[in-house]
Amino acid sequence: MSTLKPIVSKIDHIQGSDNASIEIVEYGDYECPACGDAYPILKEIEETFGHQIKFVFRNFPLQKAHQFAFEAAVCAEAAGLQNKFWEMHDALYENQYRIAEGIFEELAESIDLDLEKFKLDMDSSAVKDKIEKDFESGVRSGVNGTPSFYVNQAKFDGGVADLYQMLKESSE
Repeated sequence: MSTLKPIVSKIDHIQGSDNASIEIVEYGDYECPACGDAYPILKEIEETFGHQIKFVFRNFPLQKAHQFAFEAAVCAEAAGLQNKFWEMHDALYENQYRIAEGIFEELAESIDLDLEKFKLDMDSSAVKDKIEKDFESGVRSGVNGTPSFYVNQAKFDGGVADLYQMLKESSE
């Protein structure tokens, strides 16, 4: 069975309680249609289970399949340097059908980022290194497509609907 390598740390993007009993790590690609379909279900999981869930997102851009996947990940990480990773994460998925050259600055403006800093951060090696580290951790963890989920560090074999069903059953 595949396990999460490395475990979640302060360099990750985390939503939810540190004391949550369930940690969900998603390896995702902002341009992946299946990730886009998973996004509203993950939001529902977070709303339904609230403080029981700690949700983590790691970048796994499938660059051969999705032309703007890496740039979208760079966009989210650059927003993260202004403490707006999750706002950009949501904006990217909510506008997935429009992802193309030129949308990233528009989204940055829509979430009130400092555009000059954002543009500089989009070109920074630190941002690109973070994405490459996420991707490498996915490869080491056994990710073979997106979205891939890890629940309490163990690879979850199934889609987001299966994940939601399992969580509902375990909370009854």
